[in-house]
Amino acid sequence: MRSTFGPNDCQLLCINSSQDGQTRHKDTPWSTFRSDALATEHLGRFLKLDVLNEIKNLMQELSSKHIIPYMEQKIRLLNQQVSSTRKGFRNQFKNLWWRKGKEDALDTTNGPVYTFSSIESQIRVLGDYAFMLRDYELAVSSYRLISTDYKLDKAWKRYAGVQEMIGLTYFMLDQSRKEAEYCMENAFNTYLKLGSAVQQNATRCGLWWIEMLKTRNQIKEAATVYFRICGEDLLHSAVMLEQASFCYLLSKPPMLHKYGFHLVLSGDHYKKCDQIKHAIRTYRNAVSVYRGTTWNLIKDRVHFHIGQWYASLGMYDVAVTHMLEILASSHQSKTSQELFLRDFLHIVQKTGKTFEVLKLQLPVINISSLKVIFEDHRTYASPAAASIKEGVWRSLEEDMIPSLFAKSNWLDVQSKLIPRKYKESNICVAGEANSSNVEPQNDEYKTSTSTGDINSSLVLSEVDFSLEGGETILVQLTVTPRVEGILTIVGVKWKLSSSVVGLHNFESNSVNKRIAKGRRKPKHSPSADLKFIVIKSLPRLQGFIPSLPEKTYAGDLRHLVLELNNQSKFPVKNLKMKISNPRFLNAGNQSYLNVEFSACLEKKLNVEQSGGHANAKKMLQNVFHFPEDISVQEETSLSWPLWFHAAVPGNISLYITVYYEMENVSSIMKFRTLRMHYNLQVLPSLDVSFELSPCPSRLEEFLLRMDVVNKTSSECFQIHQLSSVGQQWDVSLLQPVDSILPSQSLFAGQVLSCFFMLKYHRKSSTSEDSNPLFLQSDVRLGPPGNSEALFDVCSSPLADFHDYERLYQGMSCQGNVDFVFITQLWRGNIDSGAPHRPLLFSHHVCHCSLSSFSPISWFVDGPRTIQHNFSASPCGVNLKMTINNSSDAASSVHVKTFDPPSSNSQSIDATASQSGLPLENQVGWFSIPAVNDTKVITTDALAKRITKSVSLESAPQFIWTGSSSTKLKLQPRATAEVPLQICVFAPGIYDLSNYALNWNLAPIEESQGEANKSSGECQGYPYYLTVLQST
Repeated sequence: MRSTFGPNDCQLLCINSSQDGQTRHKDTPWSTFRSDALATEHLGRFLKLDVLNEIKNLMQELSSKHIIPYMEQKIRLLNQQVSSTRKGFRNQFKNLWWRKGKEDALDTTNGPVYTFSSIESQIRVLGDYAFMLRDYELAVSSYRLISTDYKLDKAWKRYAGVQEMIGLTYFMLDQSRKEAEYCMENAFNTYLKLGSAVQQNATRCGLWWIEMLKTRNQIKEAATVYFRICGEDLLHSAVMLEQASFCYLLSKPPMLHKYGFHLVLSGDHYKKCDQIKHAIRTYRNAVSVYRGTTWNLIKDRVHFHIGQWYASLGMYDVAVTHMLEILASSHQSKTSQELFLRDFLHIVQKTGKTFEVLKLQLPVINISSLKVIFEDHRTYASPAAASIKEGVWRSLEEDMIPSLFAKSNWLDVQSKLIPRKYKESNICVAGEANSSNVEPQNDEYKTSTSTGDINSSLVLSEVDFSLEGGETILVQLTVTPRVEGILTIVGVKWKLSSSVVGLHNFESNSVNKRIAKGRRKPKHSPSADLKFIVIKSLPRLQGFIPSLPEKTYAGDLRHLVLELNNQSKFPVKNLKMKISNPRFLNAGNQSYLNVEFSACLEKKLNVEQSGGHANAKKMLQNVFHFPEDISVQEETSLSWPLWFHAAVPGNISLYITVYYEMENVSSIMKFRTLRMHYNLQVLPSLDVSFELSPCPSRLEEFLLRMDVVNKTSSECFQIHQLSSVGQQWDVSLLQPVDSILPSQSLFAGQVLSCFFMLKYHRKSSTSEDSNPLFLQSDVRLGPPGNSEALFDVCSSPLADFHDYERLYQGMSCQGNVDFVFITQLWRGNIDSGAPHRPLLFSHHVCHCSLSSFSPISWFVDGPRTIQHNFSASPCGVNLKMTINNSSDAASSVHVKTFDPPSSNSQSIDATASQSGLPLENQVGWFSIPAVNDTKVITTDALAKRITKSVSLESAPQFIWTGSSSTKLKLQPRATAEVPLQICVFAPGIYDLSNYALNWNLAPIEESQGEANKSSGECQGYPYYLTVLQST
């Protein structure tokens, strides 16, 4: 070989010369040249270090002495050849002339064929050699020279390749970035135009372009190029999309949305190529992007497909984990939710076992609505009573604690009875159920079922239920401890479609944090609310009111019964009861238990009114004490009468607490309370109003107008009775009711107006009425022949409810009168369960003030028409003024009279001047002026209006001849008479109202009620006197 090629061109190399076994190398010899060489491959393990050095020297000598010199020599030859044929103005002009007309040729994929010896091929070789030897200036000039030739020859594939090399050369020169990107863009687009035949070339060009952009930190633009490289090949597109997603992740700032989106697109392409593992890998990376965001739809899609793909690989446990993430997807459509649930249950069935899932999202457990209801000394008659806030019951039960305790707060009292070790824990009673209100919510269009559990020492409830889409229900689960000990509620457990068991632990933070300072108390732990100490069984009362209506009309008065049952073996005693709103419900006397409802309210004949109902102090306490001898024995019941009155319309809540004590049963609890709660709706029925007007011609008499409006839509009320209560006032009808309301029934929407006379009925001083404020006067409003008895409004229960109405309707004051309007309703549409008897309705209107008028009233009495012979003497007329003081204070009264002025207008002018109206505006009777002669004015002449008056003398026609000023003092509730006298000088009609009355009330030391006027001045009432000339 040396003789043939020469001694300088041949060299001997020995390899694999290790004789002692494998040689330990610190690093793989080719690690710096191969990026994919792994340390575990042990490359060159039989090569000694001397051999490795010889190989390195051989390759260096080969490159420096043979390869590079050959290429340099080749470049010089090619450069000389190209310069002689293509460079220079003449050669370029000659080349263009020779290629003229080739642009009209048809485009082909490969273009014309160039031989290796052609000048175009030699220029390309020159450029490639120069590029390899890093002579980038020569390379770019050669590529630019041949690029024009390829473009004119329409050799697009070779043109794109040259443009690609120009772009790389510009990049290596680190000059003209814009020109380099333009060349790569031009080459890439040219490859794409040539179709799928040069797809690999386009991919190669795109990858070079991407590396150029990455080097210049143009990561976002590199991702765009990756997306453009994607072609029709699915696997190729999947790889490019995945690489594009990484570019979006590495860009500044990171574009996470596009990163996740391209990962999902890549995963879809991998799945279409049956590359399931690669698809799962990309989707799992996308999960980290959408976790904790509001992009719920794409997040559900990712988890759903991951679950399906894991199931196709047989990895069912992981598949179920991902499918659980999409069960609570209320934002999805009904079809999507049904698809999710069906595939989830299908995957679970394939596993062949039942899954227990912590915090299963179907249904969703609303932990914020969790409420644990237990009974210690506080017991509840119904779930509605247990749902009321504790503060409401506390305020109601403050006055029911036994008086032997010093403090009134029931919590402090109970803490004295409970040993110290029980103070920090909740207490429940063995044998009594403790309930937990759990609110499962199904946000989807599907159905789920839940069940409970049973234990030997506990009784746990089992509840089966189904939820429609978007439905939320409240499920009450109960646990009943059977023995004494410690009870802890840890969570809820349910089963979904007999395949999946859901678990949800209530205990979120069971560890108490230690406090450095010893005086500070540790924070309350949520787990402490779920831990109970179970004590032995205690007596427990059960109570209910059977006939309490849920809906009724305002004014409804009923007789009810409270039923208390004791199912234990121990009696209870010292019962007390308190009602939150005694205006609607209060306890009655035991004698009313078995009486007929309407008959017990009727007014008894020959029995004086006692007025012995509840006083104000007892009324304000609202605590009813059962008789001391009353106790509820073991396994017996107690019935007690109640009175119900629907006072005002609206939605009414009644809270009732029954207190009872136990003897020698438990050292922990000495008493218990039974809490009852009822909601009722009171509808408007009758709107009753009264209006009082004083009678000017009568003392202590008032005209009373009653207006009644039936505000119901279909009910017909039969009016029965009107009673006045207070201040010894008698009420009477002005006209029969049948003339106003012939049917005695007030139909729906009908309005009734009646007029009554209200008179003061003065009792004798020997009367022994203990409470004059509650004397009654009744008016029967039924038909004339009606024999039904009247109802006694001054006896219980009407008197008790009237007391509460007086309390709630305003402050009481002297000079007021109350009214009670009673009707009956034979047929009620809202209470079909009521027995066939008329419903009784009472409407109470209180504090109708009489003191708003003047406390001093009077009237003038005397003749109205007289005849007198004026030719003989003037006419003297005697009058009497009666003055009444209706107040509770002494008063001083001053009566002053005024003579009419001297004028020709007679008494009419005087009347007009006092009233402030002109003569033409006066109405009523007018006095007839007298004539100068003694002509008698006949009755016919009186019937005509005298329009022309005759001139008179300057003297007035009548004068006051008695005392012109009278002063007197009136005691409270007293009456006095004042004599008056006038002298008439001529016949005519005279108005005797020209007097005034001034009054002053003496101050009262203990004033009651609202303040009234203490003084005033009143003008005289019109009093017309007709004086005729006698014959």
